Amino acid sequence: MNPVAIFRHARTEGAGFFSDFLDEAGIPWTLVRVDEADSVPDSALRFSGLVFMGGPMSANDDLPWILPALELIRNAVSNGIPVLGHCLGGQLMAKALGASVRKNAVREIGWGRVEVLDPDNEWFGGLDAFDAFHWHGETFDLPDGATPLLSSRWCRNQAFSIGPHLALQCHVEMTPEMVRQWCENGASEILEHLGSSVQSSGEMQRDLDSRISQLNRVARRIYGAWVEGL
Repeated sequence: MNPVAIFRHARTEGAGFFSDFLDEAGIPWTLVRVDEADSVPDSALRFSGLVFMGGPMSANDDLPWILPALELIRNAVSNGIPVLGHCLGGQLMAKALGASVRKNAVREIGWGRVEVLDPDNEWFGGLDAFDAFHWHGETFDLPDGATPLLSSRWCRNQAFSIGPHLALQCHVEMTPEMVRQWCENGASEILEHLGSSVQSSGEMQRDLDSRISQLNRVARRIYGAWVEGL
């Protein structure tokens, strides 16, 4: 099997639990360190799937790697190579497929409930809701032909799918270390926006191991469904 390409856009926003899942499943993967100036490949054909992680930048920013990433996503979709996006990664997918990425009404930071719009869909294994981790100030609209999958109180579009391709606004890849690091790095952002849609650092880290364990179980369902398309 060709490797899954995982695109990292910020050092602290790596593959997290997703790479653990691939290792357990015996699926090869390679990391493209966009944050360290790795080149974005010009073709998806040598990979079995593409996975785009999060990052503090916007899909609308004028950064040298964004246009190549958008073109690579379109190349993968046109060739039936599954694409998976987390937060910024989901926004890149939406933009590549013709939808807009824009400012959300509020910042959504911390643990929050997401509703599964159709519990019988293939991605969530009968779940009707779960607690996901959030850290975003922008949101995506839905591309033509997309199926909306998740919604939250603070952000209407939390996930969509098109065939084997899955875009997530929320984070399901989190580990305890990632949550702690993000809280440390984002302390000023938390304080500036603290309110009903933004949790305190202490609240985000309360019962952290239990929360992550529950999220990992959800992520296994989602990732398990996604790798079926590889």
